[in-house]
Amino acid sequence: MRSLVFVMVLLVTLPAVAEKVDFTLADLDGKPVSLSDFQGKWVIVNYWATWCPPCLEEIPDLVDLYEENRDTIVVLGIAFEDVNEDYLREFVDSHMISYPVMHTEPVPVTALGPVMGLPTSYIISPEGERVARQEGPVTREAIEKYIARKQRVEASMEPAAQVPGGGGQ
Repeated sequence: MRSLVFVMVLLVTLPAVAEKVDFTLADLDGKPVSLSDFQGKWVIVNYWATWCPPCLEEIPDLVDLYEENRDTIVVLGIAFEDVNEDYLREFVDSHMISYPVMHTEPVPVTALGPVMGLPTSYIISPEGERVARQEGPVTREAIEKYIARKQRVEASMEPAAQVPGGGGQ
């Protein structure tokens, strides 16, 4: 039921026109990571905090999603809090977070849009377009169902393949 609610919320929050977005933040090693680095893959951008219980609940699902779909899906965790970098690094290690984690000070509107509560996740298409936003926890199952549905919709909208040699003899 929870995943159905998530999918329904995502459907409601889809923008009328998908909008290309990008940002660059430093990862925990100081290396710049840009959203556009992952063009061609689905990207889940998850704003979270170490003090947020619902954020902590979704971490294992996000790790599984990332680990089992690395060819097609990337998860980017953005610690959205004023926190010591050493503490954050230890927290990420102790929770076995394998996906890239960046850190930013909390602001009401990010490059992707508003973050009114935590966790907040944005789904970015392989074309680099923001296609969905979810305030509240997400699950691996709900994200996979949403992406599969989007892929089916997009495939049904593609023009029918032309038959080679099928034109005017």
